[in-house]
Amino acid sequence: MVMSDDVISRSAHRIAEHAGLHDIRTVQVVLHGGEPLLAGVDRMRKIITQLHSALRGVCHLDLRIHTNGVRLDQKFCELFAEYGVKVGISIDGDRAANDRHRRYADGRTSYDHVIRAIELLRTERFRHLYAGLLCTIDVANEPVAVYDALMSLSPPRIDFLLPHATWDDPPARTLATGSEYADWLIAIFDRWMADRCPTGIRTFESILSTLSGGENLTEALGLAPPSLVVIETDGTYEQADSLKAAFDGAPATGLNVFSHALDVVGQHPGIVARQQGLAGLCRTCQECPVVTSCGGGLYAHRYRAATGFGNPSVYCADLLKLITHIDRHRPEATAGGRPGVTARRYPQTAAAADKVPNHKLSDRDFRELAAGYGSGAAVGQLIDAQRTLRRALLGAVYRAAAGAAAAGGPVRETLRTAWTVLTAADRERPEALDLVLAHPYVRVWAARCLEQLRAAGPGADSGPADSAGLAADLGHLAAIAAATVIRAGERADITVPVTHGAIHLPTLGRLVVGAGGSGQPRAAVLAADGKAVSIRIGPDSWELTTADLLSGEPCAAGTFGDGGSVGWQPVRTLTAPGISVALEDTDPYRDCHQWPAAARLTDAEARQWQRRFADAWREIARDHPGYAPAIAAGLTVLMPMAPAPQGRDVSATARHAFGAVGAALPVDATTLALLIMHEFQHVKLGAILDLYDLYDRADRKLYHAPWRDDMRPLEGLLQGTYAHLAVSAYWHTRQKVTSGAEAQAAGERFAFWQAHTRDAVEALANSGSMTLLGMRFVAAMRAEVDNTRVGCDGD
Repeated sequence: MVMSDDVISRSAHRIAEHAGLHDIRTVQVVLHGGEPLLAGVDRMRKIITQLHSALRGVCHLDLRIHTNGVRLDQKFCELFAEYGVKVGISIDGDRAANDRHRRYADGRTSYDHVIRAIELLRTERFRHLYAGLLCTIDVANEPVAVYDALMSLSPPRIDFLLPHATWDDPPARTLATGSEYADWLIAIFDRWMADRCPTGIRTFESILSTLSGGENLTEALGLAPPSLVVIETDGTYEQADSLKAAFDGAPATGLNVFSHALDVVGQHPGIVARQQGLAGLCRTCQECPVVTSCGGGLYAHRYRAATGFGNPSVYCADLLKLITHIDRHRPEATAGGRPGVTARRYPQTAAAADKVPNHKLSDRDFRELAAGYGSGAAVGQLIDAQRTLRRALLGAVYRAAAGAAAAGGPVRETLRTAWTVLTAADRERPEALDLVLAHPYVRVWAARCLEQLRAAGPGADSGPADSAGLAADLGHLAAIAAATVIRAGERADITVPVTHGAIHLPTLGRLVVGAGGSGQPRAAVLAADGKAVSIRIGPDSWELTTADLLSGEPCAAGTFGDGGSVGWQPVRTLTAPGISVALEDTDPYRDCHQWPAAARLTDAEARQWQRRFADAWREIARDHPGYAPAIAAGLTVLMPMAPAPQGRDVSATARHAFGAVGAALPVDATTLALLIMHEFQHVKLGAILDLYDLYDRADRKLYHAPWRDDMRPLEGLLQGTYAHLAVSAYWHTRQKVTSGAEAQAAGERFAFWQAHTRDAVEALANSGSMTLLGMRFVAAMRAEVDNTRVGCDGD
């Protein structure tokens, strides 16, 4: 009934033996049954501790359990929390659906016990253990009702399972159409898509992935060879449990943990037969147009006594109809695709709905970036994706504000005018709009507006202070439109806000006009005719030539009626051979980093930045050629930060400000070079995360980052690890290009950062929360760390 101590010990030994022999980094072990919780808490603890003990120092153990939930209680959950065991629960829908097949032997319903178990997993204390729900399809149940019942339980993932059947024992069909199971799943798929994919559904995710050239995500679909073996309670090895549906003894191998290593199991004819991919399928499947997504279906479902497993799936018609439907209805608001690396072509969760549509990285570009580097072309792909994202955010702000009561009528009218100006300019000179949208703080502004609009709600009224702040922020759309018109050389009249005593034109600069006497929000009327720009606030007006605005040089704009001066403060530019970046100290949304933004720099301070930047870039280009191309292509803004106490070096990036690095000017160019290399890693990784899910966003655990005292969320650990690839590389090179005490100090810093980075890479790999693509990313980082050793003469 349960595993003996000897079977537990030998099973753990065999898994560790196999992982060590083949340098396997992660092994997933699933405890199942029957009903595994019948083993009891003490026996379960024995199994878990033996597995952990055997695999400690060998590989990461991803331990899970599949249960019907009726015996899941707080003691089990405390045990699972102690060892990080993820729990999947079997439930087939609402009470009526679940009671069709999941009653006690005496006929009593098990539904209330299952719901109680799920509610326990949904508590704050145990939520991180909740792996998802497994639902066996019964076409007699109404599909959308089943979906709604499961979704009401807030599962991190749902797996819909076709009931085991063969050609000799076919599945039940209610209407004899031959595609009832497809129709059942299609109803749920359409609802899931309409709901914007609020949780993962593995069947749909696998089909969407393979349709885009990616990997299958379930044994039941796709051509990838299965990589699992079952260890029964008596220690015998078996193939997949599903084979029991074919004939008595079908999963048997004749092997056991006491006499045979897992390598021997891998050579068993039954295992080998299931690992031949396309070549292992019958001719009907090989010639099928959806074979790369279907893969012939689950192996057991192909069985017919007369011909063995050399047949299409008994669900062939269902799989063809389902995959064809998903292919026709998959959203083209997609991210990624092969060749190379596939991003999801749909929003995986509500939180992931900001994935950038229709963009991908080649496999080579992905590997280069994952190793910490990246060519100009690779970063160019990230830039293109960011351009698409910013255009989408611009539209999202306009649409959200147009229907928000909190925005107010006058603001909505200003927005409509600004939108009309933008769309007209985009038709005539789309490159002008792209130049403005390339400014990093446009996305910061958009994210801020959307956050405020969500907080206000579609029909909510905000308080006076909130309304004023929202109105000022939304008014910045008009400033974006004005900057676009000026760059396009087009004609337009538009009302722009006066913010913090200035009229801000992103990418160009600001016209300082003072706070005004009333202290109330003000607006200016800006008129552009292609040659000049006039600006009027009440009785006061000023005129600037378009050439002056585009020159990047300061110029006088006139005075107020009362004699107060008005000055144009341009965005200045830092240049060095092969690179040009904006020295941004005017944008009202630049103060979004961890350290406060500096005030407008004096001319002398700007010249100091120019000298320091030119020297820093010279060092990066000369000594760090692996990092220079990406920085040259993607760094668009350096944002001066306020000096730190005691002269401490500070720098930062912001998640929404792709292309921008903030820093307080350090005392020497060498330090600035290091800060730029370090921070631009965050810039690259943020853009990659806009394309791909590298980790499970549901992971709420905190992880030790070797370079910090506090614990970090998984993305924080990933960001820090990726950034410190560049820090390690910097000190490694510094050790080689200097001499004496300076080289010795650089070597010590390299050893320090390399060790920390290596430890962090392993923490990521062992987290159990990296996606398959994330594990590829981590593997590339690990290889880069391993390739760089203390004291080596060349890389």
